[in-house]
Amino acid sequence: MLPLASEKITLRMPINTVIFDLGGVLVDWNPRYLYDKLFEDKTRMEYFLNHICNPDWNEEQDAGRSLKEATETLVAKHPEWENEIRVFYGRWTEMLGGVFDGTVDILKRLQAANYKLYALTNWSAETFPEAIKRYEFLSWFENILVSGKEGIRKPYPKIYEMVLDRFQINPAMAVFTDDNHRNVLAARQSGIPTIHFQSPEQLEKDLQSMGLQF
Repeated sequence: MLPLASEKITLRMPINTVIFDLGGVLVDWNPRYLYDKLFEDKTRMEYFLNHICNPDWNEEQDAGRSLKEATETLVAKHPEWENEIRVFYGRWTEMLGGVFDGTVDILKRLQAANYKLYALTNWSAETFPEAIKRYEFLSWFENILVSGKEGIRKPYPKIYEMVLDRFQINPAMAVFTDDNHRNVLAARQSGIPTIHFQSPEQLEKDLQSMGLQF
């Protein structure tokens, strides 16, 4: 049956590009993997991770602040926590718990199906080389935009514009997935279709519902 003249037909362009966040989607990073070894009192540990070396402080390194400046500034502010602060980056690799195998498998299958793959990650420029050494699957991406190298991080709109412009991505033919709902909303406001990552199984189902075949 033909549509009525007043009906509007919306045709979705086929998606050919998937943009991945890394931490929390492909890489299992959590400072508790380190600090569980250092704190017997877990309530005290949670206080430290929520009020001293907290996410807001860490995100400044994701936006380009040096690890040295971040550490020394915080030690000066909280000298009673000096030892705990210094190990944050002194033993940073112990926060890496491995990978999410289910998501890595999705990435591999998408690559085999010839989808264009990119990553947009909030990550310090100084620690990211360690990730490159550890995770072979990072070489599967056509390119990776690392916030710490650019001096700006998610969810600021400029970083989404940057990934689209630099890698010549048509947002109408792309989808972005991130475990942080704040970052998902910002990408959506920048015109990129999004999936809020919660599990590999949910990601696979949502990608397929958007027409991707892999």
